[in-house]
Amino acid sequence: MTAPHPIRVLVVDDHAVVRRGVVAYLEALEDVEVAAEAGDGQEALDRLARAAAHGELPHVVLMDLQMPGMDGVTATGEVLSRFPELKVVILTSFGETERVHAALESGASGYLLKDAGPAEVDAALRAAVRDEVFLDAAVTRRLTQEMRAPRTGLGALTSREKEVLVLVAEGRSNKDIAQHLVISERTARTHVSHLLTKMGLTSRTQAALLAVKEGLVQPR
Repeated sequence: MTAPHPIRVLVVDDHAVVRRGVVAYLEALEDVEVAAEAGDGQEALDRLARAAAHGELPHVVLMDLQMPGMDGVTATGEVLSRFPELKVVILTSFGETERVHAALESGASGYLLKDAGPAEVDAALRAAVRDEVFLDAAVTRRLTQEMRAPRTGLGALTSREKEVLVLVAEGRSNKDIAQHLVISERTARTHVSHLLTKMGLTSRTQAALLAVKEGLVQPR
């Protein structure tokens, strides 16, 4: 697939200073044009809806992960559900493999860390419009290490999953967990599901007992 000229990009990040930096960064790239900006997932969906109504959809959405309200993983799934012709590339500070898996499962075409150089950002955008997947070199290394030496026990859990495990052990619902961690309820549910699978557990009760056994929480 031939890349469009220019590649039009919607930049989504809740930090205005970071967003402006990303925009300046993109505008310095050849054949890349910033179509619009959004401060969170919902605003991105609203801007895309307006753009679609005028036949002016961008080609790629450059999406942050950690945002208030609708987080990047949820927003990615929503964007691709409503506008399947678009591509989403994640640009985030977080490189944990759990987040990478969640983003790719939601349909993201790329995953970059915010310290990525211009060449990597450019390559990721061009790969996306060619219907290819581009992963940050550091992310690729982590995924490879995970595949070669899968961890077991609590070591298999990400720091965020351990947080969720503690909250599950405290008897909190997915909604409570989402509010406590400032993530979407869907993302909270995904974290619970992943940690249960990784630990070979079938219920939240088993997870709570494990957390007590491992000393993560005190017996109630």
